[in-house]
Amino acid sequence: MSFPLLTATAVVPAVGAVATAAVPAARRAAAKWLALGFSLATLVLAAVQLVRFDPDAAGPFQLTESHAWIKDFGVRYELGVDGIAVVLIALTALLIPFVMLAGWHDADPLEGSSPNRRWRPTQGFFALILMVEAMVVISFEATDVFLFYLFFEAMLIPMYFLIGGFGDRAGERSEEETAAQRSYAAVKFLLYNLAGGLIMMAAVIGLYAVTADQLGTGTFSLQEIVQARVDGRLELPPVTERALFLGFFFAFAVKAPLWPLHTWLPNAMGEATAPVAVLITAVVDKVGTFAMLRFCLQLFPGASKWATPVIVALALVSIVYGALLAVGQRDIKRLVAYASISHFGFIVLGIFAMTTQGQGGATLYMVNHGISTAALMLVAGFLISRRGSRLIADYGGVQKVAPVLAGTFLVGGLATLSLPGLAPFVSEFLVLVGTFSRYPAAGIIATVGIVLAALYVLVLYQRTMTGPVTEGVRGMPDLRVRELVVVAPLIALLLFLGVYPKPLTEIIDPAVGHTMSQVEKSDPKPDVPVNEAEAAK
Repeated sequence: MSFPLLTATAVVPAVGAVATAAVPAARRAAAKWLALGFSLATLVLAAVQLVRFDPDAAGPFQLTESHAWIKDFGVRYELGVDGIAVVLIALTALLIPFVMLAGWHDADPLEGSSPNRRWRPTQGFFALILMVEAMVVISFEATDVFLFYLFFEAMLIPMYFLIGGFGDRAGERSEEETAAQRSYAAVKFLLYNLAGGLIMMAAVIGLYAVTADQLGTGTFSLQEIVQARVDGRLELPPVTERALFLGFFFAFAVKAPLWPLHTWLPNAMGEATAPVAVLITAVVDKVGTFAMLRFCLQLFPGASKWATPVIVALALVSIVYGALLAVGQRDIKRLVAYASISHFGFIVLGIFAMTTQGQGGATLYMVNHGISTAALMLVAGFLISRRGSRLIADYGGVQKVAPVLAGTFLVGGLATLSLPGLAPFVSEFLVLVGTFSRYPAAGIIATVGIVLAALYVLVLYQRTMTGPVTEGVRGMPDLRVRELVVVAPLIALLLFLGVYPKPLTEIIDPAVGHTMSQVEKSDPKPDVPVNEAEAAK
């Protein structure tokens, strides 16, 4: 029996969460180092997955595990990774240690707070981060629909407590006002995502009922359902397929988030600490767009093609709407939140462009957006913690007193606007090329988001980092060693993947090709002959 690598990658952070939560209240530093150690162990396992994964292997999934679980309802413990899942697991495992280091003191008790020795906010903060990591990883690995749904919903619980219990301490509001806003953001996050999950649950039950009716035995196995559809043993009536597709897609669109289901994100990111904001948009939200590729397109190919025009339109609205609202923001963290809504619009657009360039670019965009948003938001968090304010107007002249902080902020911002030479440019370019080849008008409209991104990023940098030094900025310290350890690797990755994305595209492209074959779509042929032989015909 081979080593259950996929299970281990999810179990290690879960065990780490329990161990960290059990550390005595007085040993906060030990709890931090213990949690960091478990996150690094998870990173090692994710790296082993990446090394063992063979992009040229036959079959859609590798490193598979399958065990009976709830036999009476056809539920199995089935795990497997394709090229899309394995790179997103690597992204998750990579970001978690940086999230922990960036939030090293975010949950420490404030001076003058309750001396109760049983109160353990630090242990709870780091344990919740590890629990989120475990649930996200197994969501990427699950090939049983019920198993995926279970953890897709379960991750809401630790995220709710991270947002509501460990909010941003910056600002001039009273503790009561801050707690109220934090609670509002956490509840809004929970209600939106629970609503999506409840609708998805109805669709999951419906899918089981259809398989039980047509196959004789109900199943939640993605591979069994897809194979039965390919063999002709499972034929979903168009109305049924579309209803089930909408149930799944609604939940994923909330998680993504896609306009008009996005409104929970600015509140959640604004009230959460910067590391938790990164956890939301760079890790958790990726589960939504990933699930569109794995479940929506492969389980319901006909309905996916039927819904494509509307989804493309919604993605375009997200791109332009998110960018326009980012331009008008006065709050740094809310600006990054609206920028992320615009970027997720690009990802969804690439997925439903139904081209290999679009879907490959969308998957690469998930990775690059995670890295670039982490770099920008974490540096913004360091900036906010020094000044004690999230308002852009309270800054000015930072580059004169903290040049390294300003420089890293600039690189993160330039990556966010997809500057050539930085990682997001490649993925955004692929999305636009893939979209334009099938939907020229949509590709042209999407470029508006690029122009607006340049506007909100450069104006943000100008107002915060340049000009005369404001009173609140005077004497601001530059990045410390711990903060440099967080930021430097992220910037190095942005530069490396910006000039050499091949290591990722080689892994992603075969999985995208498999998805395209399931949807029975091929890339549009060029209108202009590509060579003389073609021209002669």
